[in-house]
Amino acid sequence: MTPAARHFSPPRLSLRFMPVWRRHFLVWRKLTIPSMLGNLADPLLYMLGFGYGLGALLPEMQGTSYIAFIAAGTVCSSTMMTASFESMYSSFSRMHVQRTWDAILNTPLDLDDVVVAEAVWSASKATLSGVAVLLVATLLGLTHSWLALGVIPLALLTGLTFASLGLIMTALSPSYDFFLYYFTLAVTPMMLLCGVFFPLEQLPPALQTLAAALPLTHAVAIARPLMNGAVPSALASHLGVIGLYGAAGFYLALALTRRRLAQ
Repeated sequence: MTPAARHFSPPRLSLRFMPVWRRHFLVWRKLTIPSMLGNLADPLLYMLGFGYGLGALLPEMQGTSYIAFIAAGTVCSSTMMTASFESMYSSFSRMHVQRTWDAILNTPLDLDDVVVAEAVWSASKATLSGVAVLLVATLLGLTHSWLALGVIPLALLTGLTFASLGLIMTALSPSYDFFLYYFTLAVTPMMLLCGVFFPLEQLPPALQTLAAALPLTHAVAIARPLMNGAVPSALASHLGVIGLYGAAGFYLALALTRRRLAQ
């Protein structure tokens, strides 16, 4: 098998990633409070600032208050941001700066286990962030049914997807500065185009088409009905798009990481 073929061979998935996940958890546990505050401050400021500020000026949005409207979008965007930050800045530190990966790869684990652990750990932190925002929304009376609990597995799936996409950037990045391109060209446009702050119908048709192709749009389309006590329409297709981005992103991230570390 040629080196290029080995790089793009199918992932070797197993539960051997769990010790690496546990290692990341034990390190994070020492900084739990500042880490959670950092992950929560930004989305909560958006939700409360826009929700109560603009909400006082806007009529109901799609049959609900504006703050309830953006609460679902904030849960999803918080999940996206946390997964992206962890899978890029933290993973890059462990791979390139701290050389934690080198130490792990001197054990019986292989690179596939390490990359899986990075994706699952990033998704775990993202899920915790999304659940924390969901809890605040619930305490504010912005959820209306037990169906809102369905947002928790959605946050995990969304976290895995954006963690996988972030790991692609980690595999390509020569330095931390490189990640600014991804945030400017991908994350920020998704925040603005994917229905977090306003309905997609407000966009021009071309931007609606673009937004429909982005994974955050489909996460928001599932979370918003669930938090308002309704079953999302086209649930399978929304989940399919998110899952497709996640599977393709993880495969490409693993292939690029194999190639990078083989050089």
